[in-house]
Amino acid sequence: MVFIVAVIATSVLVYPYAGLDIDDSRLDVRDSLHYYVLVGHIWTAAVALVLGSLQFMPKVRARRRVHRALGRAYLLAGVLPSALATITVALWSGRLVTQIGLTTAAVLWLLTGGLAYRAARERDFGSHRDWMMRNYALTFLAVTARVLVPLLLVVQVPFRGAEAMGELANSMIPVGQTLGWVVNLIVAETVIRRRRAGYAWPVSTRAGRS
Repeated sequence: MVFIVAVIATSVLVYPYAGLDIDDSRLDVRDSLHYYVLVGHIWTAAVALVLGSLQFMPKVRARRRVHRALGRAYLLAGVLPSALATITVALWSGRLVTQIGLTTAAVLWLLTGGLAYRAARERDFGSHRDWMMRNYALTFLAVTARVLVPLLLVVQVPFRGAEAMGELANSMIPVGQTLGWVVNLIVAETVIRRRRAGYAWPVSTRAGRS
């Protein structure tokens, strides 16, 4: 399911930039450099979104060489360049919420990716899986933010009126982007803690019996 969502979201995200026409940009860009950095961010984020979803498939994880190759491609061709481009695009946005929210997300994206890689190198596969889940939660921001922004607008219709939605849309995008990665990390951490509790239960039961 995550893979299907990732492929659909990637198609939607990449399509306006497939022709490399600056006039088709969905975001305001000030010059060609800004545009091409944005394109680089979007394309590499698409790589991370798709490759990362494959890593959660049991059949892929069972094939260690494939899993390892996809993981390296995910981090080096997806997360690393996209996160660096995210920081640049965020700082160029001129919006304080965007600058703080996306820069923080990008730094956490790099940090969790580095910790996941280190855990794998140390053969601590439990920690590796946890850090990769947190990392992909940050990757999935590209999807979550585009769901939250319309929801944030809809809940304001009774108070502001439908005619005001066009003006509010631009101001809600930075809020949705920030809430997106916060919500994703909360969900990921909840899943991780529940799984750890599930694994710990049989151990405590045996200890009690002994």
